[in-house]
Amino acid sequence: MARPIRYNDEEIQKAKQLRDQAVTVSDYRKAISVILFAEHGLNAEKVASIIGTSRRSVFRNRDFISNQGDTSRKGWGGRRRCCMSLEQERQFLAEWEQKASEGGVLSVLPIHAALVERLGHDTPLSTTYRMLARHGWRKIQPDTKHPQGDPDKQEEFKKKSLKLWLPPV
Repeated sequence: MARPIRYNDEEIQKAKQLRDQAVTVSDYRKAISVILFAEHGLNAEKVASIIGTSRRSVFRNRDFISNQGDTSRKGWGGRRRCCMSLEQERQFLAEWEQKASEGGVLSVLPIHAALVERLGHDTPLSTTYRMLARHGWRKIQPDTKHPQGDPDKQEEFKKKSLKLWLPPV
């Protein structure tokens, strides 16, 4: 059997105040769900069907009202599955940045190998790519022109070459 939920008077007063000052339907539903649950003794399933939300939302509404005005509480966002903090990632990439600034060409595979070694467990290559993108690293395409190429000679060759090539007989 689940443990019973008890509401204190302060939470009920906050819910009534929110109900009276509600501007949006969402705020009104949050307040009504707490009032129905606390004062009228309805269970979560009945309250959820009355206000048109899920059972879990009834409990989230209570959390919203009880933590109203609490700015220290974190929301749903954030990096839940990170291996390193952003500062640790910056420190890790600092040594690679030095090599890149000296003119060295960097590849993702050595960076990934060093990351796996530092973490102590295997990670997908996409983790390294996302980390590099997160810190503003980008792929620089090599030059597509040959340094000794002459555009005039290339155009002349295009004009004089045969339109149809046939293999020798």
